[in-house]
Amino acid sequence: MATRVGGRVAAAVTVGLALVFSIAGAGWSQPSSPLQPVAPIAPAGGVSLTISGGAPPGPQQVAVGLQILALLTVLSLAPALLMMLTCFVRIVVVLGFVRRAIGTDVVPPNQVILGLALFLTFFVMAPTFQEVNNEALQPYLAGRLTPREAYETGAGPIREFLFTHCRKSDLALFVRLAKIPPPREKGDIPSHVLIPAFLISELKTAFIIGFIIFVPFLIIDMVVASILLSMGMMMLPPVIISLPFKVLLFVLVDGWGLVIGSLMRSF
Repeated sequence: MATRVGGRVAAAVTVGLALVFSIAGAGWSQPSSPLQPVAPIAPAGGVSLTISGGAPPGPQQVAVGLQILALLTVLSLAPALLMMLTCFVRIVVVLGFVRRAIGTDVVPPNQVILGLALFLTFFVMAPTFQEVNNEALQPYLAGRLTPREAYETGAGPIREFLFTHCRKSDLALFVRLAKIPPPREKGDIPSHVLIPAFLISELKTAFIIGFIIFVPFLIIDMVVASILLSMGMMMLPPVIISLPFKVLLFVLVDGWGLVIGSLMRSF
């Protein structure tokens, strides 16, 4: 019985293979028809695309493009210009000295210090910014000034502010380093010489104010350290005991009002 079933299966497999080869041979024996070219598909609605070289941009178009690039560069440098060409440096350094003198390294946080310094900067620079807006920005937007004229006019009040708060010794130092002829008037001093001289002057003024702020808190630390030493408590850090007294003193004398008022009057 098994022999008969196996013979039938072998016969079926043989017949199937024969049919497959016969079909494949018929397909291979048919002559291959040459490829017919495919007609291009016309775009719907008669839309066509034309590419042409055109004339190259003229000098005026290139100049406008360079002006736009320069404007974008200035906007990207706006935060740095705001910090370097205003009173921001002096204010933020003094506020940092106040926090360090009290002994609270993280109170107020950096965000609060920077935010307060930024708004105080706007408060001090408001007259200068208003003058720049009235004399340079608004006439430029109205079309009465070219970009170069607007820049030169707007730089005048800023340079005047820098000259007002720049020490002559620092300015003379950078004039010598730049190896330029001795200037006869303010217009002879380029901005790349004036700006670093102004920054050095602001840092010096900020450190002087910071030293004055440090003195009373240093006295409190010395008194507390002497008391702890006389009591034999040498293992107890004096900063832990003096911190509440320094905070209390700062609050009782209205320290923030005194510091901010002195900073505003220094300008």
